[in-house]
Amino acid sequence: MKKNIIRIILSILLIGTFNIIFGFSGQNGEESSGVSRKVTQFIVENILHIQEEDKIHTIEQMEGVIRKLAHFSIYTVVGILLMGLVSTYNIEEMKRIYISIIIGIIYATSDEIHQFFVPDRAAKFTDVMIDTMGVALGALLVLLFIKMLVKNEHKKCQKSPKNV
Repeated sequence: MKKNIIRIILSILLIGTFNIIFGFSGQNGEESSGVSRKVTQFIVENILHIQEEDKIHTIEQMEGVIRKLAHFSIYTVVGILLMGLVSTYNIEEMKRIYISIIIGIIYATSDEIHQFFVPDRAAKFTDVMIDTMGVALGALLVLLFIKMLVKNEHKKCQKSPKNV
């Protein structure tokens, strides 16, 4: 019962994340650049505290990096959710990783194909690769988290008094 609830929650979160990605991919080139520009401008002005005369140049230089970090970050979330979901099933560890990454690649590819049909947008193989690296990181983070939980549980079992 508990696993089913976890599966439902992770599935809803995964579908929600896919919808967010789809929404961003559906923005035309001008809208998408506008969002990236605002995020980059916020970082330059509020976090990096770049001097006024260097702001425009810095924003132009950083905007591409911010876009790629956005790809990587949201697909890391996808990897976390996919691996979390797949881990609720009794599947061998390496197969869980492969399943998560393959589903991530399929969605990233379909997302780039979607962008191909959006005005002033393009499908980029490099974005699929960045997305895949994000999914892989997310999957590995979940794997590491699970291993830490198992190790912690193992320690608890060793410390508890044995019934005679």
